[in-house]
Amino acid sequence: MQNLSTMTIVFLVIGLVVILVGLVLFVILAQYFRWYIQCILTKAEIGLFDLIGMTFRRVSPQVIVRSKIMAVQAGLVHDEMTSKALEAHYLAGGNVPQVIRALIAAKKAKTIQLSFREATAIDLAGRDVLESVQISVYPKVIDCPAKGGAKEFLDAVAKDGIQLRVKARVTVRANLQQLIGGATEETIIARVGEGIVSAIGSADGHKLVLENPDLISKAVLARRLDAQTAFEIVSIDIADIDVGENIGARLEADQAEADTRVARARAEGRRAEAVAHERENFAKIEESRAILVEAEAEVPKAIAAAFVGGKLGIMDYYKIKNIQADTDMRESIATSGSAGTPTTTPAT
Repeated sequence: MQNLSTMTIVFLVIGLVVILVGLVLFVILAQYFRWYIQCILTKAEIGLFDLIGMTFRRVSPQVIVRSKIMAVQAGLVHDEMTSKALEAHYLAGGNVPQVIRALIAAKKAKTIQLSFREATAIDLAGRDVLESVQISVYPKVIDCPAKGGAKEFLDAVAKDGIQLRVKARVTVRANLQQLIGGATEETIIARVGEGIVSAIGSADGHKLVLENPDLISKAVLARRLDAQTAFEIVSIDIADIDVGENIGARLEADQAEADTRVARARAEGRRAEAVAHERENFAKIEESRAILVEAEAEVPKAIAAAFVGGKLGIMDYYKIKNIQADTDMRESIATSGSAGTPTTTPAT
């Protein structure tokens, strides 16, 4: 009896385990069966074993099924868009539902040619393919300069020297064919800013630019600034334009001040050279006086030698002294006469 009771317990345990395993399998298969029914009803053409295999390949069956159903309902199914292709894009790290939505938006627009391969490439490149399609349908407005940047206006100077401060708005449309590898918004802003500055700089005067702001837009658009970018420039509109400083006058004033300083420096150099030349002449005069004094010092020696040699007598010496005294007197009279008050002519 004990053996029978033991066997009964074992069978009961085995039966419970089988029932639990069956319930688990039923729940799992029921989930796959639900997706399989959806695929059959929507003609998504995904088999039951394919759904089970997605789990082992670490692919979300729910994402693939919903994306495939969305594509089928929109009429996008073709040879490239198979469940295997969707799985491959999912495993590559792509956003499968986003790609399908972008393709649906492109088809509804009727003017955008976008294939499944191009959409997946754009998505894997890191670009938002749905946003790109939306920008291609509804153009996007970019501020130049960008909001929150270091400058609020673009500063440019016309030929008359007047500064103009400009703010522009660039309307762009996404270029899906150049979206991979094309330059971004920053490049568009930089190129448009450069074109605006160049257009204003080539203008004859600031009044001409103020009267016809569209001259700037036409000049910038003619330069094809959207080449090799992910966008196509639709229009460039001048949102605001203000008159700034008179840069030309300020530069001329600075140049005049610099020229004045240069002239002062040259004049100071000439003055210093003249002073140095004058002092050099004074030094030569003092040198000549020293030579004269030295020569005069030799005169008494010569007179003494003449006395000793008998060539000069005492009377001759006194005559020389008288002549020298007379000469000194005449010089003193001439000096006092020239330094005195001027004489007046008596009235007749």
